Amino acid sequence: MKSPVDLESMRHTLSHVLAAAVTKLYKDAKFGIGPAIDDGFYYDIDFGTTKISDADLAKIEKEMHKIVAQNLPMVKRLSSKSDALDWARDNKQDYKIELIEELPEKEEISFYDLGDIFTDLCKGPHVENTNDIGVFKLTRVAGAYWRGDEKREMLTRIYGVAFETQEELDAYLKRQEEAKNRDHRKLGKELDLFCFSNLVGAGLPLFTPRGTELRELMANYSLSLRGREGFKKVWTPHITKTDLYKTSGHYAKFGDELFMVHSQVNGEDFAMKPMNCPHHTQIFASRPRTYKEMPVRYMEATTDYRDEKTGELGGLSRVRSLTQDDSHVFCRKDQIKEEVARLVNIVKELYTTVGMQKLRARLSYRSDEDKYLGDKKLWEMAQNQIKQAAIDNGLDYFEQEGEAAFYGPKIDFMAEDAIGREHQLATIQLDFVMPERFELEFTNEKGEKERPVMIHHATLGSIERFLSVFIEHTGGWFPFWCAPEQVRILTVNDKVSDYVSEITKILDDIMLDKPLKYNELRYTVDESADSLGKKIKRATELKIPAVLIVGPKDAEGKEVSVRLRDKEEKVKLKDLAKYLCKLS
Repeated sequence: MKSPVDLESMRHTLSHVLAAAVTKLYKDAKFGIGPAIDDGFYYDIDFGTTKISDADLAKIEKEMHKIVAQNLPMVKRLSSKSDALDWARDNKQDYKIELIEELPEKEEISFYDLGDIFTDLCKGPHVENTNDIGVFKLTRVAGAYWRGDEKREMLTRIYGVAFETQEELDAYLKRQEEAKNRDHRKLGKELDLFCFSNLVGAGLPLFTPRGTELRELMANYSLSLRGREGFKKVWTPHITKTDLYKTSGHYAKFGDELFMVHSQVNGEDFAMKPMNCPHHTQIFASRPRTYKEMPVRYMEATTDYRDEKTGELGGLSRVRSLTQDDSHVFCRKDQIKEEVARLVNIVKELYTTVGMQKLRARLSYRSDEDKYLGDKKLWEMAQNQIKQAAIDNGLDYFEQEGEAAFYGPKIDFMAEDAIGREHQLATIQLDFVMPERFELEFTNEKGEKERPVMIHHATLGSIERFLSVFIEHTGGWFPFWCAPEQVRILTVNDKVSDYVSEITKILDDIMLDKPLKYNELRYTVDESADSLGKKIKRATELKIPAVLIVGPKDAEGKEVSVRLRDKEEKVKLKDLAKYLCKLS
């Protein structure tokens, strides 16, 4: 079996084979970049006036197979910058010219020759020969701005997947088909959960009554778990003076993502808040603190706003208005271990409840890039504490540089969904920087001023993004406790109205206690003149967990016919409340 390095080399080589096939079929094509990615590869290509669609993939793929069959070597060679520029200009490769011009003058530039049919600017890695390539398939065409800049050229991105064996490819394609059926955008419309409006704007979702019920249930569950652990609710406004984010460092790092608001009264500039941590520092700083009240724990479920690029928006996965179940702990250094353990337990409990208990923890550290705030020694100490916390709490963890927040390292929890995909959702972040920038302090036992440590935490993360994952994980068949509509009563005819009233009186008195305390049962009654078949079809399409079918014989026998997703059974009226509580 090939190692991950071999797979990466194979996939990267296939991006060159793709470009070679395109060159043969479309003589004037100009190439951007073509990296290996998870499960495959892509290439960004400028086809000029020629329009490329998914319908063209078959002929491009056929040409790729012809190239692979030639057993062509992949040979690396080095070039000076001037020679590399001559090559790019001779071949009219404008995007390559741009890339080469940005390289240092004295740097040797590497090219790879695919036999004698195609040459490309590239650092590798690649297989030695196309004979080492496994199985592949081109999957789709998409648009991509050159270098991710909306002001630059729109290129055509061709995606492909590649594996060592046909069995692996077939399994992948099967998962993709299942993913298509579970797409939260499709299910969101079918289940009447959310919608978008051009008049409201891209990336600004609108939640229907059913969708609002779902999101509030999830937010309240998250709040209840943290409330049980001593977190107190706070509230912060949706706009703030930009000075707040200049002090925190967010303005310098993320200024382009801010929605700006200009006061017509006094000319002040405000920003729609993109995150909540700077606001929470000001609540902490609003009065003197002593060691006796540490740790101080705040929580808030609130909507933030980020000016994301239009091309990066996608359903609820990436939005411009995102609601965070945000938490911040201000504590002493000797309290970090206990507080992190508390947060880890909250994460484990929530994701076990929603059926995504298979969690991995990514320990996200700083890299050598000049994009992080704070002293490196503080970072080393924080990273060591994050790692020790992962060990102490028995987390299945891996370490990755360059994924830290700009103010501190973090534990990112990767949750696996029903079809094996990993999603980064919950997070715990350790921060020594922001307390320093805001000059936060408390009085310790010696009467001296001391800096607190700040721990950032989100259990769901962005509620919108969490819902996109949760909808696809469940396929829209939500657990009974959080289904927007838990029960629907269907009448066989209009002769059972009195008996339906008896049933609803029982349902009105049911108070579910798992996982939310004192949660009223959510039900509706379909007494329409439609046939029972139509009523069942409507309830099934909305994926309602429990459907109670009531006819004259049920009324006579003081029972109901309960239709669940996977079974049907008769339940005595006297046992109905206990039966439904067990579903939760």
